[in-house]
Amino acid sequence: MHQLDAVLEQLQTRLGPLEGEPRPLSGGITNRNFRVRLGGGEYVVRLPGERSSLLGIDRSAERLAGEAAAALGIGPPVFEGAGGCLVTEFIEGGPVEAGEPAQRAPELGRALRAFHDCAVQLPVDFSVVGLLEQYAATVHAGGGELPGDYATARSVAARITAALGGVSARPCHNDLLAANIIRSEHEGRLMIVDWEYAGMGDPRFDLGNLAVNNDFGDADEERLLLAYHGSEPDDAMRASVKLMRVLSDAREAAWGVVQSVLSELDFDFDGYAREHFERLSSAAAAPDFEEWLAAAGG
Repeated sequence: MHQLDAVLEQLQTRLGPLEGEPRPLSGGITNRNFRVRLGGGEYVVRLPGERSSLLGIDRSAERLAGEAAAALGIGPPVFEGAGGCLVTEFIEGGPVEAGEPAQRAPELGRALRAFHDCAVQLPVDFSVVGLLEQYAATVHAGGGELPGDYATARSVAARITAALGGVSARPCHNDLLAANIIRSEHEGRLMIVDWEYAGMGDPRFDLGNLAVNNDFGDADEERLLLAYHGSEPDDAMRASVKLMRVLSDAREAAWGVVQSVLSELDFDFDGYAREHFERLSSAAAAPDFEEWLAAAGG
């Protein structure tokens, strides 16, 4: 654990002496996370996974996004670490329960709108179409093979992107899994963490990504859109969330494919990719999909 020791040595000069042993935190499948106590304060130290840049992760963008979220009160305070590691204040509380993000969709919609509207300029762009090409090149370079469903994901992603049209790029989170939403025990607020895929992109992706990863129903999406826009959503807004749910599955499936080549963790990345390919294919084959494309473009 030489890397962690070096990080803790550097942190002690600014945050105070180490108290007790670092405790590993479970849940991550890209990085290694530890809870540490320094100078009476509780922190999370995250050591970046090897070759994580090949996943489209930019550590400077992650830090800037985390700092902006903290300033808005929707993320924990960030402290600079050494060697690309990220240090944040530990938030007493815990992960959200199943169904909680959907129940609190308006709160999350307002939080995302605040972040999308903030002035931070992130040094990396986020595009699912571009990411699919990057991941495909990485898989080939690593000696892997793309599954047959990858071509379908590319085609569907291109159709969705064309239908939605251009939009002013805004700072976005782009990875709103339930594991990246925590509840503050002290204030009861929801906090958004793990900004490592943050980049300048289409803010509508965050809405669809949040919805599909947290099992939002139609009524939940309606409340999300109402809180985000501050007015009753129209059909184009509703269609954009539906389409971005599908685009999110394209990204998740491709992420599973590239991780099966890059990662040495004991995790079923092939199964993860297959699950998302299947959900994408099912959604794209449904009659509603063509209606969403038309509504988004209309």
